[in-house]
Amino acid sequence: MKPQSKVEGRKSNAVASGSRHSTPGTRRITEVSAALIFRSGKLLITRRHSGAHLGGLWEFPGGKREPGETFEQCLVREIREELGVEISVGRLFESVTHAYPEKTVRLKFFVCRLERGELQMLGCAAFKWVSAAELDHYQFPAADTKLLKKLPRALEFNPALRDC
Repeated sequence: MKPQSKVEGRKSNAVASGSRHSTPGTRRITEVSAALIFRSGKLLITRRHSGAHLGGLWEFPGGKREPGETFEQCLVREIREELGVEISVGRLFESVTHAYPEKTVRLKFFVCRLERGELQMLGCAAFKWVSAAELDHYQFPAADTKLLKKLPRALEFNPALRDC
């Protein structure tokens, strides 16, 4: 059996509540904040519900930024809502802008620390702790391609990232 590609983009007609709309004929931009949470050298990934935009794919937990919210505030809120835990948001690791056929997504990935609570599947279908080498075994949205290429190399040269 041929292994599945780790990155795949899918169409959606969903309108994001945190989208910034432009004039007719221009793309709307959805701003998203995502967490890179490490534990014992492994990274937390979550699986999107099958009926959601990009359903069934794995991702780094987070979500859409609401009006008036900073990317960091968004991340704290989204992780609390989706996983039932409290985090602290550290430094910005990567910023990515990706154009899907129906919208453009601007993602900001932050290194975060799990502060309190036990992970719960409140807003995701599943979660896993995986090593950087294992990321290739999971399908991610196309918008995560740049991060997925950078992450293993960054961890190799900065192992302190894994101990957040």
